[in-house]
Amino acid sequence: MVARNPKARHDYHILETWEAGLVLTGTEVKSVRAGKVSLKEAFGIVHGGEVWLEAMTISPYESGGYVNHDPRRRRKLLLHTREIRRLIGAVHQKGLTLIPLDLYFARGRAKVTLALARGKQLHDKREAAKRRIAAREAERAMGRRP
Repeated sequence: MVARNPKARHDYHILETWEAGLVLTGTEVKSVRAGKVSLKEAFGIVHGGEVWLEAMTISPYESGGYVNHDPRRRRKLLLHTREIRRLIGAVHQKGLTLIPLDLYFARGRAKVTLALARGKQLHDKREAAKRRIAAREAERAMGRRP
């Protein structure tokens, strides 16, 4: 695991996930392998029958020189045509968005776990926090019992 989107599961209800390939340049690959990537603000868009990842930050490679990449450029995601068709229909529904959950390497290739998600409202976030605290307290109580 190279990078994880820490706020994704807190801010969104995850409806469905896909694994997508990520098109990177040479200096981007080196920076990603060094762990210099942030998925916090990233989101996916469907444009022209293709899926793109916007606002993902990959820091410039320190030894890249003049061939370095733009840190926040638009990056293409590689998916099967049937998956893209499904995404096109889903993203056009009101309130649904594409967000990256994880970035990792599988057999030498950069992969992104892409999720179709609906934003949580404040009361949903509070309810999830209450459940998490209750579960933690129940574990403590069970652990202290003889």
